[in-house]
Amino acid sequence: MDREQEEMQFIGFFGIYKESFKVMYSWRKIFSYITFSLILPLSFIYLLHMEVSSLFFSKIRHNEMELDQTRSGTPKYEKLSDLVSSEWAYFWLFKAAYFTFFLIFALLSTAAVVYTIACIYTARDLTFKKVMSVVPKVWKRLMVTFLCIFVAMVLYHVVAFFVLIVIIWSIPPQASQIGVIAILVIILVLYFVGFLYLTIIWHLASVVSVLEESYGFQAMVKSKNLIKGKLWLAVAIFLIMNMTLGGTQTAFQMLVVHGSGFHMADRVVYAVICFLLLSVLILFGLVIQTVFYFVCKSYHHENIDKSALSNHLEVYLGEYVPLTAKDVQLEQYNV
Repeated sequence: MDREQEEMQFIGFFGIYKESFKVMYSWRKIFSYITFSLILPLSFIYLLHMEVSSLFFSKIRHNEMELDQTRSGTPKYEKLSDLVSSEWAYFWLFKAAYFTFFLIFALLSTAAVVYTIACIYTARDLTFKKVMSVVPKVWKRLMVTFLCIFVAMVLYHVVAFFVLIVIIWSIPPQASQIGVIAILVIILVLYFVGFLYLTIIWHLASVVSVLEESYGFQAMVKSKNLIKGKLWLAVAIFLIMNMTLGGTQTAFQMLVVHGSGFHMADRVVYAVICFLLLSVLILFGLVIQTVFYFVCKSYHHENIDKSALSNHLEVYLGEYVPLTAKDVQLEQYNV
């Protein structure tokens, strides 16, 4: 982060990746500590969830098939019915536990990485102990922001579902099959674009929640304004990151979860590779979204006062008191 603020706005797609890699490499020691303490457990929880969920589903599916072939009213039927019900109960309890731990480690990882990069940017003294002492105070703000984006996501999916139903009912019976397929493809593309847009707002709002006084819906509005003029760059960055994460997830499912055709030793090796790759990608993604925040700030000519930001970060070490808009919302400058 050795660039001048005015220069940050000119960083493009590859420049952001290069800057992010440079930050990770220059401060590899502190990022290694963060990875071992927070991001590795996060990756492990995510991949373990995929494996255990698959085992649950295969067992439940087998018992349900056996239940369908058993005559109702018999002792065996009642026993299988109770077994399937209990297995579904255990499955949803496992899902709840997974979601809770995954959310905690995801928010803590985000807080740690964003705070670390902000300290690097302001040239503050930085130790892993300081980072870990700050993280528990920051993640509460991130939780509020997450709940707000979760509500927005739910509303988005509800509206998208009703729009889909209305459009399907509006299609005349005599419509050609090609026309129907074309309409469904357009709807799917529009849905994906909206989902990606909300995802970008979520990632940037997480950074805003740590570095500025805004959080929750205010952080979402702030991030929405920040990506103006940089939307296509944001789409390219986060689309590539999501595709890479999706590819890693698919590889784990094919080679480990559903890789019964491979030897156990091979599956263990594949699992370790996917685990390490996922951890690196999560760390890289968190660094990228923070660097992208500074790029957007520079693009909108919001000159970040390093001393004010430094004071804002210092407050996290004591009782949290957000800075005023005058200090943090950053002073406009003319070019």
